[in-house]
Amino acid sequence: MIKTVSSLLKSHVHIRTLQTFSKYNAQAASALREERKKPVYQDDEYADMDWDNLGFALNPADYMYVMKCSKDGEFTEGELSRFGNIQLSPAAGVLNYGQAIYEGTKAYRKENGKVLLFRPDQNAVRMQLGAERMLMPSPSVDQFVDAVKQTAFANKRWVPPSGKGSLYIRPLLMGTGPVLGLGPAPEYTFIVYASPVGNYFKEGTAALNLFVEEEYARAAPGGSGGVKSITNYAPVTIETHLVLKGNKF
Repeated sequence: MIKTVSSLLKSHVHIRTLQTFSKYNAQAASALREERKKPVYQDDEYADMDWDNLGFALNPADYMYVMKCSKDGEFTEGELSRFGNIQLSPAAGVLNYGQAIYEGTKAYRKENGKVLLFRPDQNAVRMQLGAERMLMPSPSVDQFVDAVKQTAFANKRWVPPSGKGSLYIRPLLMGTGPVLGLGPAPEYTFIVYASPVGNYFKEGTAALNLFVEEEYARAAPGGSGGVKSITNYAPVTIETHLVLKGNKF
C-alpha cells in the first residue's frame, strides 16, 4: 500500500513537472516567434553610399512600414518589415481606378548626429484632406506621425551626413482591395518607405530655366489637382519627355 501511494505521488509530481515544462516551453516558443517579427537594425553609423554625389533617385533604405485598413475603416496596428515587393490583386482599386495618394517629407541629420523630421503632422493633415477627396479612409495624425518616426529611426543609417542631403520619406495610401465596378476599394494599405536623396535638380540652388506648358494640363476646375493623387502625375510626364528631347523650349 505504501509503495502504491509512493508511486502515485511520484507519477503526480512527474506529470506536474511535464505540464510546467510544456507551459514554459510554449511561452519560450511564443516569445521567440515575437522576437523574430521584430526588425534587426544594423549598427553601422552610415550606409555604404557616395554621400557627395547623391542625386534624386531611388536607393531603398532597409525598412518600410505597413499598416492595413479593413472594411470598417479602422486601421490596424502597423509594423516595420524589410523593404520589398508587395502582393496585389489584378483587380485592386489602385491598379484599375488609380485610387491612391501619397506624401513626401524628409529627415535631416544635424551636425551633432541627431535626426530631425520636417513637420510630418502637416503632411498627415494633407493626406487626410486628399483621402477625403478620393473617398478613402486615412490614418489619424498620430498614426501617420508614428509611422514616419518609426521609418526614420529604423533607417537612421541612411540619413546622409549633415549638409550632404536628406532621407526622403514617402507615405503612400492606396486601395489594395479588389473591386470590379467603379467605386471605393474594400481594403486599403498604408506604406511608408524611404530613400536618401540629394538635390532634386542637378543645379542645386542655382537659377533654373523654366518652361510654361500651355498644351497639357495637370489639373482642371473640379478635378483632383488640389490633392496628391497618383492620377495627377502620369498624364504630365509627356511634358518632361518633350522638353528633354528638345521638342520644346
